Amino acid sequence: MISIGQFEIQKRDNAARRGIYHTYHGAFDTPNFMPVGTQGTVKGVSPEALESLGAQIVLSNTYHLHLRPGEDVINQLGGIHKFMSWPKAILTDSGGFQVFSLSKLRKVNEKGVSFQSHIDGSRLDLTPESVVQIQETLGVDIMMVLDECLAYPAQYTEAEASLNLTINWAKRAIAARKRPETLAFAILQGGMFPELRERCAQELCSLPYDGYAIGGLSVGEPLELMAEMTALSVKLLPDKNIHYLMGVGTPSDIVRSVGLGVDLFDCVIPTRSARFGRLYTETGFLNIRNSIYKTDPKPVLDNCDCYACRHFSRAYLAHLIRVHEALYVQLASIHNLRFYQRLMETIRSKIVAGEFSIFAKSFLANRNETNEIVCE
Repeated sequence: MISIGQFEIQKRDNAARRGIYHTYHGAFDTPNFMPVGTQGTVKGVSPEALESLGAQIVLSNTYHLHLRPGEDVINQLGGIHKFMSWPKAILTDSGGFQVFSLSKLRKVNEKGVSFQSHIDGSRLDLTPESVVQIQETLGVDIMMVLDECLAYPAQYTEAEASLNLTINWAKRAIAARKRPETLAFAILQGGMFPELRERCAQELCSLPYDGYAIGGLSVGEPLELMAEMTALSVKLLPDKNIHYLMGVGTPSDIVRSVGLGVDLFDCVIPTRSARFGRLYTETGFLNIRNSIYKTDPKPVLDNCDCYACRHFSRAYLAHLIRVHEALYVQLASIHNLRFYQRLMETIRSKIVAGEFSIFAKSFLANRNETNEIVCE
C-alpha cells in the first residue's frame, strides 16, 4: 500500500533516477520542476493553465503568505489549496531564503530570525516552531524547516556557526510537528566546506524527516563549485529519500544535477526571464525585444506545443512587450514554463530508456551557457 511521503524509484540510469513521490494531494513524477508562486500564485499564469502545461507541484513562500494575507485567513477560507484553486501538491519554502535575500532587514540568533517587514517596517519573528505551525495551518503538502542560507563567499568559522543554527533549528522543528499529512523536509547546509556538509548530513539523517533538500547553493559561487557541492551533497543523503536542490536553476543546471542524482527543482527563472523578454529555446533564449523579431512570423519555437507557440508569432509577442500589454506576460510565462515542463518530461523518458547520459551530453553541447543568466 502506498503511503504519504513514500518515494518510489522506478528506474535508474547511472545516478539519475526516475521516480514518483506521494503527497496528501496526489503524487508527482520525478525528476520534477516546481513553478514558483511566492505569493500564492505563479505570476501571469492561472492554475488551470499551469495544469495544462504539465505542472504537478508548485512552490509558495511561508514568509510572504504569513505577512499577507496570513495563515489564519487562508485556513478560514479552506486552506491553501482551495485558496489558490490548485488541487495538486504544494511545497512551501520556510522563509530561510529571506534570511539570505533580506539580510539588511533581519537579525539572526539562536531563537530564530527577527525581520523588519519589507511591507510596513513592522517586526516579524520567525522561529523553527512558528514556521512549522504556519505551514501546517496553511495546509501545505511539503514544508521546509527554517534554516540559514549564507551568501558566497563565507569564511569557515561563519559557515560553522551558521550550520550549528541550522542543525539545532532542524531538531526543534521536527519536535514541533503535529500534522503527519504535512510532510517535512530538512535542508543540508555547510557552505562550500565538505566536512561541514558531511556533519550536517549525519545530524539531519538521524532525524525523522520525509525528504532532504540541498541548500546554500546557487548563491554566487562558480558553476564548477556548485556542481562539486551538489554531487557531494547527494552522496551524503540517503539514497531512498527524495533529493531536492533548492533554487536551481537554468535548464543546463537542471540537466547536470539530474545526472548527479537530484530529483526536484524550483527557480523563478522561467517567469522572471519571461517578464524581461527572454524566451527559452533549444540553445538558450531569444530576447523578444530585439528589433529582428518585429516582423518575424515564426513562433518562438517550431516544435513547442504551448498555447503561445501554437497561436502567436514572435512579431506579435514583440509588439505586446513594447506596448506593455499584460497579455505578453501571460504568453511569455506560459511558453517558458512549458519549455521547462517539456524538458522534465524528456529527462524522465530518457532515464526510463537508459539514454539520459547521451541526451545530457547532446543537450549541454548545444546550449549557450552565457545565454542563460537570470534577470535581476
